[in-house]
Amino acid sequence: MLGELLHSLSQPLTTLRCSLELSVEEAAGQQQDTVSAALEQTDRVIGVVRLMREYLDTESTTSPQTPVPLGPVLRTVVDQLLPKAAERQIRLQLIEGCNSTISLPEPRLRLALQYLIGILIERQPRHRDITLRLEQGASESELRAHLEQEVLSTAPPRDRVIATLHYVQLAIARRLLESAGASLVFGGEAPAAFVLCIPKQPPALLA
Repeated sequence: MLGELLHSLSQPLTTLRCSLELSVEEAAGQQQDTVSAALEQTDRVIGVVRLMREYLDTESTTSPQTPVPLGPVLRTVVDQLLPKAAERQIRLQLIEGCNSTISLPEPRLRLALQYLIGILIERQPRHRDITLRLEQGASESELRAHLEQEVLSTAPPRDRVIATLHYVQLAIARRLLESAGASLVFGGEAPAAFVLCIPKQPPALLA
């Protein structure tokens, strides 16, 4: 029921956004500033509604019949986030050391990784390095996000709305990954920003 209500809410919000976009082009001076501010707030509300729907969708996540290779999806996400990193003058690199798989539908795996890595980029100071390492252990594989040794802070932004959005995005990422049997730890041994541990798939699933 809540999902249906959110869907109903998203339609008028989209219509409102389109109207505001047209009004910005027609307005002038102080009125244009007012309409632009209203458009920005509308975008934020639309973003909140989308996140609420995504959060509800995590409850219905089902494991795929065939485990999904993590490496190709991770490379795609990193490539998509390179422009964002470049804007902040952050060097983002990926080092792969194993062929890990995870029992999570590819679109949802991609969404979880986008939120994890995207927020990490947004929270770092400029001119920093972020290194993602995918490595194989004895019983599980690990994806570690390493920061420069002297930069350990990943504090939430001061803007309360953005901080809340980040909190929900990370909650969505955690729920999706944990639904596949993985575990996610933020912080840990310095200078790791997060560690994603993925259990080795049983032979029956790999057959």
